[in-house]
Amino acid sequence: MKAILLTAGYGTRLHKDLVRDSREDFKHLHGLPKALLPVGNLPLISHWVLALESRADIQGIFVVTNDLYCSKFEDWAKQFKLVTVINDGTRSNEERLGAVACLQLVIDRLKLDDHVLVIGGDTLFYEDFSLSDIITRFRKLEAANNETNLVLTYFCKDEETSKYGILEVDENQKVTSMLEKPAPNETQSRKACPCFYLLSKQCIPLVRVFLDEKKEAPVEQKDAPGIFISWLIRRKPVYAYHVSGRFDVGTLLTYIECDRYFQEKANAWRDYLK
Repeated sequence: MKAILLTAGYGTRLHKDLVRDSREDFKHLHGLPKALLPVGNLPLISHWVLALESRADIQGIFVVTNDLYCSKFEDWAKQFKLVTVINDGTRSNEERLGAVACLQLVIDRLKLDDHVLVIGGDTLFYEDFSLSDIITRFRKLEAANNETNLVLTYFCKDEETSKYGILEVDENQKVTSMLEKPAPNETQSRKACPCFYLLSKQCIPLVRVFLDEKKEAPVEQKDAPGIFISWLIRRKPVYAYHVSGRFDVGTLLTYIECDRYFQEKANAWRDYLK
């Protein structure tokens, strides 16, 4: 299994917040990509890499970033054995390839023929998250049907449905549909779907099929990785695995909340994410 961390975004909302905020407390965050923001005692993405490198079934960790931040990620990656940094070649938000195209960039460059764990580089989960349990669940599903994929879900508030992709599932937790940012009255589901996917190697070629179908579409239609998952659900089995919640570091406020939570609790989490 290979892990791909998507970190090629430009953090435009966060950096606008930092420009507007005059407090000295956050001056050190200027110029940092979201994935390298200090969370607790580590850069955000390091929490993931430490958990992934502890597993024998993860043979490689590939971090996709952009040309603007590539040198920062390369310096950070020197401390890890399994991390390879891949540059998507863009230098501005207007040039961005989109998350799905970045995923395909890794698939093409490394000629991947393996299961792939896809993780959003601005996401962390609560302390009851267990990578081991999730991969075990994926292995069981994949043994029964080798085209099966697994995504995560957690309950969001009514007023938050319009911010996220929302899953609808059957009694066996098989995903029947994914609605993109629906109004609360458009679905009874409150199952938000973060960017954490286990994709079967049988389905990896479908990333290219999706991009070919979207070849003439604007980047917004192939940027968010959930758009691909919504497309995949209609073609291959996708199951949901429930977790209690997550941190989505998109603004200065959500960053402060995440960092505070980790400062207070994370020192006690010896096996965090594992």
